[in-house]
Amino acid sequence: MSSPDLSSPYARFKVQWSYFWGDHAFIRFSFTNAHWIDAKLVRTNQPSPRQLAWWKKQGIKTIINLRGPREEPFYWLEKDACARLGLTLVDAPLDSRDAPLVERILKAREMFETIEYPALLHCKSGADRAGLMGALYRYFHLGQPMAEARNELGRRTLHNREGKTGVLDMFLETYTREIEPKGVDLAQWVQSGEYDSEAMTRDFRSRWWGDLLVERILRRE
Repeated sequence: MSSPDLSSPYARFKVQWSYFWGDHAFIRFSFTNAHWIDAKLVRTNQPSPRQLAWWKKQGIKTIINLRGPREEPFYWLEKDACARLGLTLVDAPLDSRDAPLVERILKAREMFETIEYPALLHCKSGADRAGLMGALYRYFHLGQPMAEARNELGRRTLHNREGKTGVLDMFLETYTREIEPKGVDLAQWVQSGEYDSEAMTRDFRSRWWGDLLVERILRRE
């Protein structure tokens, strides 16, 4: 399905209605899960067009969409709002239940060096993918050790490591425990033959109650 013509009031209403209920936007109208990482970057859950306008007034220039481009209401509305507001939209998709692919880690490193700040990065809930990307920002852009940077992925921002999303913790902790002490950069490690995202995903074991919480109750993406 191609993007609808949002200039039509009826078409816009249908998209907004679907976004409000189907994407659980009604929960996020009063809860943004917003946390500034430093003075240049803030992480949040999926922002609505109205929230994007508010962030524009706070000085935000770039929106980093970790959910990726999709033929879905949230993306149609976000892309339209960014165009109207003069915000730069950067699509940088991540997975929340798989160890990150090499190319996505390298893209993140490049992105943080090239985008215009201040910037906002978001996934759907602002908990899992936003946490991983926040850790990568601290590591690559701020130069913090991963042992410190990985704290972006935690319960403070409603991340749950006991469910399938815990594979993101496994990725960061494996590097912190086994690779960082050797003085090997994260980008070097993931490009070496030692890192296998598919094998790490297969080896990760979530807990049943974590899966119940993340998949059934919270219905995380």
